[in-house]
Amino acid sequence: MSKLRILVAIPKGNIFSTFFSDDLIRQLEEVGEVCWNEQDTHYTSEQYGEKLKDMDVVITGWGVPVLDEDVLQNANKLRLVAHTGGSVKPYISDAVYEKGIRVVSGNEVFAESVAESVIAYALASLRDIPRYSSELKQGKWPTGFYNEGLLDKTIGIVGYGMISKFVVQMLKVFHAKIKVYSGHISQEELDKHGMEKASLEDIFSTCDIVSIHSAMTPANYHLITEDLLNRMREGALLINTARGAIIDEEALCRVLASRNIRAVLDVYKVEPLPAGHPLMDLDNALLMPHMGGPTIDRRLIVTQSLIDNIHRFIEGRELKCEIDSFYASKMTR
Repeated sequence: MSKLRILVAIPKGNIFSTFFSDDLIRQLEEVGEVCWNEQDTHYTSEQYGEKLKDMDVVITGWGVPVLDEDVLQNANKLRLVAHTGGSVKPYISDAVYEKGIRVVSGNEVFAESVAESVIAYALASLRDIPRYSSELKQGKWPTGFYNEGLLDKTIGIVGYGMISKFVVQMLKVFHAKIKVYSGHISQEELDKHGMEKASLEDIFSTCDIVSIHSAMTPANYHLITEDLLNRMREGALLINTARGAIIDEEALCRVLASRNIRAVLDVYKVEPLPAGHPLMDLDNALLMPHMGGPTIDRRLIVTQSLIDNIHRFIEGRELKCEIDSFYASKMTR
């Protein structure tokens, strides 16, 4: 295969610099002839289509226009899309797959980092780290206190995808008992990790911690109802790093206000979280601004993995973290 022509559709700026170091720019330019988006804004759909003419590869990121039929009209040579984000669903149309264009993304790197956040959030909440740190800075040394650990807890996983798999691996050192709610998990996978398949009702009724990992699909809108939330045990912890609308947020506010349960939320129905939102007044809610992952230091790892995949594409080898049409259809928009 002759030297590739590569379009980097991500505009140069603050986000670009977190994904591309000088070394990664050099590596990419050694692979092929690179056309950089020198604007400080994203291409319009029309500009995008024009730039794709004669390009073999396009590297995309958050906010780029959708690769739909209109944009692809001029993409006469395009064979590979490398997306620096995780989910490709907002940026890839069926037309991409119909034209035989292959797709890879940073999904695996993202997933591992989000899984790490689940462990961090659980420990921060169980040990009440934010409160004790805040009180100590105010000169309050506790005369009596209560905290918990993650060891030997019963943990419910709602939705079993790539992030959940990493969470399960990370939980092994904590001797956790794991229950999983999933419509597609195999018995082989359950046995491999010593997990138990369970209903939502069972998970919310019996688990010390419930971690949400379902994709945001129409079927999963408000999957977590007020009835399920009220089934949670006293002192139980809910963690959501998936999407806010999977939980009935108004119901969650009511339950948190009336019961001795806790929540760590990284995602919300409306983002940014509106000023004066009821969640902001709840001491038993630990709120994070949708930054579960990837941590900024992992973004360069994403780009490195995409460059490695471009090399694999050139050499005709198997691509890592390839997103086929079926996988893309199950991803969160």
